[in-house]
Amino acid sequence: MNSRVTLVVAAVSLVFGAMVANFVSPVASRPAADVLRSGTSHASPVLKLASWQTKVDTVKEGDLLVTVLQNAGVDGDDAALAVRSATSIDPRKIQPGMTVTTRFHVDSGTSDIRLQVGEDRVIRLRRDASALSSGGEIAWIESEEILPWTTDTVVVSGVITSTLTDALERGGDAFPVRLRDDVAYALADILEYKVDLSRDLRVNDSVQVLVEKLSAPTGAVRAGNILAARLTIGGKRVETVRFDQGTKASSAAYFDGDGSTMRAAFLKAPLAFRRISSVFGLRKHPILGVWRAHQGTDYSASAGTPIRALGAGTVIFAGWKGGYGRVVEIRHRNGYVTRYGHMSGFASGIKRGASVDISRTIGFVGASGLATAPHLHFEVLIGGVHRDPRVALKNVSGESLASPQLAKFKVRRDLLFSLMDREIATGVSTHALANSGSSTQRLANMRIGNAGE
Repeated sequence: MNSRVTLVVAAVSLVFGAMVANFVSPVASRPAADVLRSGTSHASPVLKLASWQTKVDTVKEGDLLVTVLQNAGVDGDDAALAVRSATSIDPRKIQPGMTVTTRFHVDSGTSDIRLQVGEDRVIRLRRDASALSSGGEIAWIESEEILPWTTDTVVVSGVITSTLTDALERGGDAFPVRLRDDVAYALADILEYKVDLSRDLRVNDSVQVLVEKLSAPTGAVRAGNILAARLTIGGKRVETVRFDQGTKASSAAYFDGDGSTMRAAFLKAPLAFRRISSVFGLRKHPILGVWRAHQGTDYSASAGTPIRALGAGTVIFAGWKGGYGRVVEIRHRNGYVTRYGHMSGFASGIKRGASVDISRTIGFVGASGLATAPHLHFEVLIGGVHRDPRVALKNVSGESLASPQLAKFKVRRDLLFSLMDREIATGVSTHALANSGSSTQRLANMRIGNAGE
């Protein structure tokens, strides 16, 4: 009996010893092939950090560039040296919103700084161990990069129901609101010899504009040149096309659909940014309280808005004249006289006998004389008799292109308007325009109308 127990205990001891021996055996004693075949590793996992890291910061109001760099992890002395090395910018005038990108190595520290100083302009500072500053430190080497813009063409079109500016603001997502305003003002400037877009457009008129859209790699967007526009105003068609004659003596300019320059002897309105508050005819005077002939047009605008000479001529009066308040009168070559009233003041050099060119600033909007609010009162006189400015200043066509250029112009005109019509009809992008990239169509429910009437 005792011998049997002894044999059992011995056997158990041998088995347990073997298990313990196997458990405590060093891992290294196992052949590598066995470890791979088993698919089990007893090695501890190692966490490896990326050698290069990037941090992006945005300059806030009141931030100093050196402080932004230090907050991004650039050593204080390195940050100061980097700012001194950025000679193409004034660190005291950095704008809020500027993006600062720092790239650094976990061992060697910051080695690259990118300053997004503009929509398409980047200043790069790169550490160069082979170059030393005047103080003996590793120098920062400055370089500038201009980012490329891509150009698309966008069609905006629609039927008029309110103002041009509001129409383009509602014209889809082609441009941010601010840029849509710029497109509206650019169109008004192109047509300023032919159409006063603040008063001539009416409900159910239509407008179609082919305009460049410029995009930067950063996502920034700009409105480029208006290439062509077609408006239907009171049943009459007005067209304009941007055309480059390809000569050193002339740059790109705008012509009407027949190839005549859009420029003429008179502008259609004395204010660049305008909103009409009344039109030619009878009205009840706001101060005198009686119905009287309103001999001219009132342009409502903020006090101080520059007033432009409608055409070239000579100042025959600049001073105070009764209910007009401060007023300027200009006699033009055709014998017409234009009158500008309720000014807050006169521009430098505007006095009797002074010669003025078309579009020159002659004064500023105010409320002098019999006026209840800032506005410009504008009149046209022919032979001393008041005339409706829209009738009296109806411009004839300007100078036409010469025959060789006219033929090229017609080809360009037909290309642009066929492109515009195709996109409006199908919505299909096209690449027909040379050097203009892809083209996308945007339909706008545009609203333009008879402001002030």
